[in-house]
Amino acid sequence: MERYYSDSPKVDFDHAPEMAPYLEQPDAMYVGCPGKHGYLNLGFELDADGKSIMRELDRRAPLIVQQELYFDEAMPEMPCVYILSSGGPNVDGDRYVQNFTVHKNAFAHISTGAATKLAEMRRNYSGMIQKIVLEEGAYLEYLPEPVIPCRHTRFICDTEITAHPTASLVYSEVYMGGRKYYNDGEMFEFDILSVTTRGQRPDGEQLFREKFIIDPRRGGLRLTGVMDSYDVFANVVVVAPPESADIIYESTEPFIDREKHLAAGITHLPNGAGLLYKVLGTEPGPVKALVREFASGVRQAVKGRPLPKEFPWR
Repeated sequence: MERYYSDSPKVDFDHAPEMAPYLEQPDAMYVGCPGKHGYLNLGFELDADGKSIMRELDRRAPLIVQQELYFDEAMPEMPCVYILSSGGPNVDGDRYVQNFTVHKNAFAHISTGAATKLAEMRRNYSGMIQKIVLEEGAYLEYLPEPVIPCRHTRFICDTEITAHPTASLVYSEVYMGGRKYYNDGEMFEFDILSVTTRGQRPDGEQLFREKFIIDPRRGGLRLTGVMDSYDVFANVVVVAPPESADIIYESTEPFIDREKHLAAGITHLPNGAGLLYKVLGTEPGPVKALVREFASGVRQAVKGRPLPKEFPWR
């Protein structure tokens, strides 16, 4: 039985049969014990001067957020927040909850300080639940660094987005196939990655649901139409009003560049919810650059201003 220390929300993946083979208690610290049950709650709102500020901050180890920063030259009034971890890579039995709320007409940029490493897991799995709430006129950029799974990694992530029809979100996920340059390479040697993203309106109207389960033991990852010769996969969800989504869609060209080993495509989400943008590449740098370029187009369509250039050390 999983145990959780007091006043921390439970992370429950009983609904995911793909994780059923990985329910043994770890040899050391039990599932969800202190230090293995990260919790983060962030809330953003406008102050009296119209500046967006981080009004709410609640965190528990190993997740760390210290304060918002204002370094975005294109939107100096935008708070930029970096999520850090004091626990190193995710290990089996880790459970995380992240809640982000952007209140009426507020805006924010959230990222991570470094890539998320998923360590080798022998007994259990690592799981994360994310809840993103966007009120009327809210705008959020959530662009974390890539996720890097090691051999025998088991990871599940469930993201729920609740968005007002006038709100906008650009949320990216970048997944490496593994530690490409570790020893002789460790590509697609993880056990399972399960990723779900779903969207709804504040009244509960369901908008979309996307779930992909990657199990390398079943084979087929190198087939054309799956990963082919690519090693990096980016999934970008855009929730936006139809007029903004149409501008973004028309200005985004799908392509396959065999010389640069990059490919990208875009489609509409159902129920007028927004867009889905996907990128494939062989190295994380060019994939991240494409995602950021696309996110800049989203901000231009919604806020009339682009993203500044990324810091060279990122």
